[in-house]
Amino acid sequence: MSEEMDEKQSDLIVESTGLDHEQIDSLKKGFDGFDKEGGGTITQTTMQMILKSMGVKVDKDEMDGYAAEVDEEAAGKFTFEQFCQIAAKFMVEDDVEQMKEELKEAFRIYDKEGQGFITTDVLKEILREIDATLTEDDLDNIIEEVDDDASGTLDFDEFQAMMMG
Repeated sequence: MSEEMDEKQSDLIVESTGLDHEQIDSLKKGFDGFDKEGGGTITQTTMQMILKSMGVKVDKDEMDGYAAEVDEEAAGKFTFEQFCQIAAKFMVEDDVEQMKEELKEAFRIYDKEGQGFITTDVLKEILREIDATLTEDDLDNIIEEVDDDASGTLDFDEFQAMMMG
């Protein structure tokens, strides 16, 4: 079953799991490497080994829970699509945590006095750096949306909500 996955199948997995094409390709290589007989399935232990070899932290109890969710017949065998669903639970969560850490760091850099907030002027500066095509009106509209209390400042939670959409 190691024939190339078609783009449509890959797109469906991207849509249903939140993984990107590169992650899916890596998972596919690992899956195919362990699916020696070409039966189209692997075991839970094999899934853990593949994820660990990719540097993904896998908690055994969480793995048991996620595996039980997708293995409705309790067959103990998982198709590539099921493997991707389970892998996404570990891989996508890591991305979110990493993004939160990066946002905290960025916020700290702009919150020069360590007051726990940044001004909307500073936010405009950040947004201009991200997208130079934004007009003053665009910036004002964004600020209006994210500065809920119209205080002229954003705390970390408001900043994070805006940046993570």
